[in-house]
Amino acid sequence: MSIGHTLLGLLETGPRHGYDLKRAFDERFGHDRPLHYGQVYSTMSRLLKNGLVVVEGVEPGGGPERKRYAITDAGVTDVAQWLATPEKPEPYLQSTLYTKVVLALMTGRGAAGLLDTQRAEHLRLMRELTRRKKDGDLADQLICDHALFHLEADLRWLELTAARLDRLAEEVRR
Repeated sequence: MSIGHTLLGLLETGPRHGYDLKRAFDERFGHDRPLHYGQVYSTMSRLLKNGLVVVEGVEPGGGPERKRYAITDAGVTDVAQWLATPEKPEPYLQSTLYTKVVLALMTGRGAAGLLDTQRAEHLRLMRELTRRKKDGDLADQLICDHALFHLEADLRWLELTAARLDRLAEEVRR
C-alpha cells in the first residue's frame, strides 16, 4: 500500500493535522498494521517537499506546534493517477512456504508436518478473520473477505502439495 497516496486521499476530504491523519488511516486501513507517528510525519514532509501538500496553518499545542496539511492540485492529480493505475497482480511465485517445502525435502526432512502446521495456522487465522468479519462494519467485512479468499487459495495449494509430496521429493533429490 502506498502510504503517501493514502494520506493524500484522506486529505482530499479536507485539511487535517498529522495526528488526525494517523487516526483516520488506522481506523480505515491500519487494523492489523497501524502507522507510526514518525512514518506519518516523514511522509508528510516528503509530500510537502514534492508540492503535493501545503501547510495550511500552524497551531500551538501541548507539545510541538500542530501543522494542518491540505492537499494541492498537484496532489489531487497524483492521487487520481494512482487510483486509475491497476495494481500488479502478485502471483507469489517465490513464496517462503514453497521454499521451506523444497528445502525440507532436499535435506531429507519430511515436509508433511510442515504442511500440517501451516494448514493449522491458516485455519486459525481464518477463524479469527471470520469472527472479526461477523462483528465488523462493511469495510472490515470486505477486507476480511479479501484475506479469507487468499487464505482459501493457500489452503488449496497446501492440499495439492501434500498430495504431490512423494513426487516432489523425488524431483528435488535428483
